[in-house]
Amino acid sequence: MAKLYFYYSAMNAGKTTTLLQSAHNYHERGMRTLILTPKLDNRFGEGLVASRIGLKARATVFGADDDLLAMARDDIAARGDLHCVLVDEAQFLSRRQVWQLTEIVDRLNVPALAYGLRTDFRGELFEGSQYLLAWADNLVEIKTICHTGRKAIMVVRVDEHGRAITDGPQVEIGGNERYVSVSRGEFKKVMAGEGHIDLQQPRLPLDTPD
Repeated sequence: MAKLYFYYSAMNAGKTTTLLQSAHNYHERGMRTLILTPKLDNRFGEGLVASRIGLKARATVFGADDDLLAMARDDIAARGDLHCVLVDEAQFLSRRQVWQLTEIVDRLNVPALAYGLRTDFRGELFEGSQYLLAWADNLVEIKTICHTGRKAIMVVRVDEHGRAITDGPQVEIGGNERYVSVSRGEFKKVMAGEGHIDLQQPRLPLDTPD
């Protein structure tokens, strides 16, 4: 029975690496996948999913108005049996597109694995994440760690001096130079102007305790 999975975390926890490993596992068994990536995230080039450790794969780009169920059906019609749909940066999905993922699972009996952030730099849910949390069959946290040594569950947007930015558009594409994953306690401090993030500090290992 196919299911919808939502793998969520703060930034730099290895979401894309996990996605690419999952795709590789399917391919090793002679099974075919469809990797979807949002058009607005073109940091590595359009139609390319890439991890920080150098893994990458070609992907099908989707826009805000695209129908993911139709894209999956078209893919099956053109290329044959489809065994898994994987979505990178799933926080950028719309409510309608998350519903379409559920249709891929329920109508086509194809598993869908969505990977994304849970909250934005203000601690608010992204639309895609909100409905994935509501409708996914399985929720899986991918853990990372704050510079304090605690588990990081929040994301801070920073300027070039490491100062937290508290206002602005929800979506602003960037990497380590713009976003830092922190614990909830550290998030409260930096958002209140009581802390500073050193952008040059070394990143700690990905594996973290609860």
